[in-house]
Formats: sequence, C-alpha cells, structure tokens
Amino acid sequence: MSRFQVKKVAVLGAGVMGAQIAAHLANVKVPVVLFDLPAKEGPKNGIVTRAIDGLKKLKPAPLGVVEDAALIGQANYEEHLEQLRDCDLVIEAIAERMDWKLDLYKKIAPFVAPHAIVASNTSGLSITQLSEALPDSIKPRFCGIHFFNPPRYMTLVELIDTPTTRPEVLDQLEAFVTSGLGKGVVRAHDTPNFIANRVGIAGMLATMKEVENFGLTFDVVDDLTGKKLGRASSGTFRTADVVGLDTMAHVIKTLQDNLTEETDPFYGSFGTPEVLNKLIELKNLGQKSKAGFYKKVGRDILRFDLAEGDYVPGGQKADEVYGRMLKKPAAERLKLLRNAEGAQGRFLWAILRNSFHYAAVHLATIADNARDVDQAMRWGFGMSQGPFELWQEAGWLDVAKMIQEDIDAGKALSKAPLPDWVFKGPVADAGGVHTAEGSWSASRAKFVPRRQLPVYERQHFPEKLLGESLPDWRTSGTTVAESDALRTWTLDQEGGPSGSRVLIASIKSKMHAISPDVMESLVEAIDLAEREYDGLVIWSGDAPFSVGADLAATMPAFVVAGISAIESVEQELQNLMLRLRYAQVPVVSAIHGMALGGGCELAVYSARRVAHMESYIGLVEVGVGLVPGAGGLTYIARRAAENAAASTGKDILPFLTEGFTAAAMAKVGTSALESRKLGYLLDSDIVVPHK
Repeated sequence: MSRFQVKKVAVLGAGVMGAQIAAHLANVKVPVVLFDLPAKEGPKNGIVTRAIDGLKKLKPAPLGVVEDAALIGQANYEEHLEQLRDCDLVIEAIAERMDWKLDLYKKIAPFVAPHAIVASNTSGLSITQLSEALPDSIKPRFCGIHFFNPPRYMTLVELIDTPTTRPEVLDQLEAFVTSGLGKGVVRAHDTPNFIANRVGIAGMLATMKEVENFGLTFDVVDDLTGKKLGRASSGTFRTADVVGLDTMAHVIKTLQDNLTEETDPFYGSFGTPEVLNKLIELKNLGQKSKAGFYKKVGRDILRFDLAEGDYVPGGQKADEVYGRMLKKPAAERLKLLRNAEGAQGRFLWAILRNSFHYAAVHLATIADNARDVDQAMRWGFGMSQGPFELWQEAGWLDVAKMIQEDIDAGKALSKAPLPDWVFKGPVADAGGVHTAEGSWSASRAKFVPRRQLPVYERQHFPEKLLGESLPDWRTSGTTVAESDALRTWTLDQEGGPSGSRVLIASIKSKMHAISPDVMESLVEAIDLAEREYDGLVIWSGDAPFSVGADLAATMPAFVVAGISAIESVEQELQNLMLRLRYAQVPVVSAIHGMALGGGCELAVYSARRVAHMESYIGLVEVGVGLVPGAGGLTYIARRAAENAAASTGKDILPFLTEGFTAAAMAKVGTSALESRKLGYLLDSDIVVPHK
C-alpha cells in the first residue's frame, strides 16, 4: 500500500458538523480550510467567519483552546476552489440533501487533486448514489466518512465504500482517522443510516414504542436506560434532547424513505412517535431550544406529558428492585427481567430483546461482522457493551431461545425469525459471535479477525470485546514487582533483563488515587528503574491518570490525632515528587483523563509528559479547603522564574500571579492544549490524539 499523508484538509460546509470537524483538525494541528457559500451581504467569507466565531462560544468546546480557531482557513465556493488542489483530503459536510450534494460535487470535481480522497460526512444517504455525480477519475477515491457529534469528543467514525472505491483508500483513511484524529473506526455497508444510527435509532424508536406499551414516564425510563443498563448516563429521552429532536426526526425519515417492509421487517415500528411530532410542532427541539422531552424551570426539571400537552414535575425514579436486578450476572439478570411482575422489569427485557433481535436480523446487510456493530454502539451511543456482547455474556443459546419464543408469541416488534446461524453452526458451537479466532461475519459465514493495518501494530492494548483474545494491560508483559497498590512491569520486547529497557508503573487503586502504599511502591519503582533500566513510564490503560492524594485513607488518622497524624504522609508525598524530579533515569507520565491535585503534581514532577488530547490537568485542592501540598506551588514558582528569565522585562510577578491564580481558583484545563496554556504541560511535552 502506497504511503498516504494528509498534509491539508478541505471541509465543505460550515454548518454544525462541518465547522466542528474543522475544529478537531485544528486541534491536532492538521492545516484545514473551511468552505461555504459566499455570503449574500458583507464579506464573501462571512458564513465561514461566523461559523468559526461560533466555535469559540460552543459548549462543550469543540476547540482545545480558542486560539486554535486561527488555524482554520476561510474560503467560499465562488472565489477559492483553486485551494482544493493543495488538499489531500476533502470532506463534504453540507446539509442532508442529495440534490445539493450532487451539485456541489460537480462544482468541485475539476479542482480536486489527482491523489486526494473525497469523502462525504452524510449520516445516512447512499454513498454509491452520491458517487454518481463524480467523474470516473475520482470515484475510486470516494467514500463515506461519518463522524458522530460532537466530533472532538465522540470516538466513532464510520467509513463506507462504494463498489468503485479502491480498497487501499479506506485503509489509508482509516490509518489517518485512527492515528491522526484519535478515533475508533468501523467499516459500514452502504445501507440507510449505516450501523450506529441504524441500530441506535431503531433501538430508540423501539424503546419509545415499549414506553407506550408499558405506560412508563420519560424520567423513569431514563433512570432505567442510563448507567444502570450500561449505557450513556443521559438515558433515552435526555439523549434525544441532546441530539436534537429535529435531527432525530430527520434520521427517522431517512429510515422511512429508504426502507420498506421487504428490506426491513421492523419497518412498522419506524413511525415517528406522536410525542416527537408534538414537540417539534411546539418548536421544542431539545437542549438547543431549552425544551424538549425535558424543560428546566429555575432549579426544577419538568418532563413533557403528552396527555396534558404540557410540562409536569419530573424527577421520578425507577423502582429500586430493578436497579438491584441490573447488578446481577448477565444470565440471571435477563431471566429476572423477563419474568418480572412489574412493568419496569418487563420493559427492560423488551428493549434488550428488541436490540438483540434487530442486530441479528440485520447483521449480514449493515456490517461485515459483529465486532463492527458492537464497537459502533460502544463508541457512538456510549454503551459499555454492544448488543452482541451482552447477549453472548448472558448465554448465547439460552437467550436466543427466549427471543424466538417471544417472536413466536407475537411479543416482539417483528415476526422475522432469528437467522439460522444463531442456532446452529460455528456461532452456536462457540457460544457467541466473538471468539479468539475473530468475530462472526453473517455475510461471509465465518469468523473474521480484526483488520491487520500497520496503524494497529502500534496499539499494544486495543479495546477488547467480550470473547476476544487480545492482550490485557493489567496482566500482559513481564511483571517485575507487584503490590496491591502498583504493578511494575515491562512489555515483552527485545533487550533488557526482562525484555525491555523501559519499566512501566501502573497504579491499581480506585481512580488511581495516591495512597501511602502507592507512594511507597512508586519510590521502589524509581529505585528499580535506576538500577536496571533506562527509563520509567507511569501509565495505566484506563482513565483517569490520577485524581490525587487518597484523602479517605488519611481521614481516620486525622479525625483521631489531628494534623500531626498526617504530617508524615505529607512528607512522603513531597519526597516522592523530589524522587521523580531528580531520578537518575527519565520518568515520563503518560496522561489520559483527569490528573488532579497530587495527580497533577505527579505529572509536573516527571521529566516529560505525553498527554492524550482529552487530559484535564489542574491543582484543585482549594476545592476541599486545602492548598497543594506535594510541590505544586513550588512548581508554579519555578516555572514563573523560568518564564520571567526568558521574557523581555524579567518581571516574575505577572507569571507568579497567573500561576497562583490558577491554583487558587482550582482551574483545570479542559483539554491537554488548555492544560499547556495553564502551565501544567510544557511546549516540549507531547500531545497525542489517540488514547
């Protein structure tokens, strides 16, 4: 495969998605130019200018730091199409109108570089049909690239080819999107709404239908279908409010317009819910209009009641018994829910059954394999497990029989039987769709391994699905020393006494809090690295990096003996930071997620930091009535002195004021880039897109 480098990107369309895709490209320092129509009044780039200004105010922030908005070039289709000749990737992200997209493709085609990839960010229109407007020279380089909103924060990107797309084009784009943008890629077939929205929106519609069947309220349903169910904390209806009810209605319409009873046996459940039509009629479109399924009035959260045609007091919770049921092992959990006496339990079984049923019936048409479906639902809809994973965990054949019994009894949303591969053959024999050999491909009738692309060779510990045989960072490599607090280990590579010249220290405590045991073990790891290795990396495979000192561990002693009881702990914490700073080998902190308080100090006292883009670093001790006690203020003073020495005026006061104000206000960087702006990362530190 020839090497493909993305040195410059054009984004066509400065709407919500186009502007935010451009913002994320700016975050990772890929030169980008944002196009839109020429403004009818004022400067011709006015539409793009306003879109970029909007990025600076949007929450959650699409930009790591607002200053990076300056990295987004501005252009319009009338004056600047020549700029496309310098772009390696052209992403179209205009409104979901087939005719508009086709017209735009005809306009840009003469200006696209002969090597450039052209990709549409459509959320569900036919990629093959879109390709028909392109000349034969571009068709092999055209595909779909569907980002999820908001692009900075959502992991999922779906890539979709056409019959004329060259295979290496998707491979090249997958490598860039994975390594360059930090995303998780699935390959979707060119079917309406692809994988995540097809399964996810069908699931939301099925949930809304079951809500009517069981007579439940929105707030109770959200309590049941959020974290308790292993899904996004916003549940079903709050998620719809965040997405936007008009956007959801558009996705539903795409399903309605492009599917039939023949192509989708669940088509009858795709009607737009009456309550959704009513809210859209009232212009209550969700979070963006400050009212949707929910509405905040003062401190109160109201929910919409269709029968009343108005908002009523909300906040009702699900019965506690179902929360306890959802903590049971998967097999027991599903049986309890199916046989529950109360409506809430049977509702939960119904929506899970519907998701299993839908995913199985459509696996062959929407995706190459079950892995892409489960990853799409994890990364696109915030599920802790995809539908196939949960089904497999609960006992593949037992659950399959329960689903088929409900289908035969007319309880399911469709009469379509489960496919034959569910009950017999390799899947039934293996007890599920995910195995050490690979994940089931219904279209190819075999288990297929993960894609073997060079970009994935760099990932020692990819996110693992249930049933897959992949290395686990908690147990892989060679353990050199281990306690309840810390595992010290090496990767199994050539060189060094146990395979590697670099030692890794992984904190094992909850939220990677720094307890006295963690301090002691880290000092021992530094000693070991100095004796036998060339360096030490402080890293754990899950976020956060560290939430700081374990205050709960010291509280009992403090209550009994007061401040004197924790003076020794404070001294040990300071000694640890000094050992880090003056270690005789380089110590690198690899940061992902929060690095707060003592976790921040652990990072800044390391010789170097490598931070994931979504790293949130700061000294937050004042929030609990303390001051940073492990050297954080000393670090600020030292940095102020260094910055003053390098400045024209040599005045340390402005730098001290800035640093101490950040600590006094417990400011936390909302990205690695902002953390650098606050001084917790240096210019020499490395920020990476992929965790």
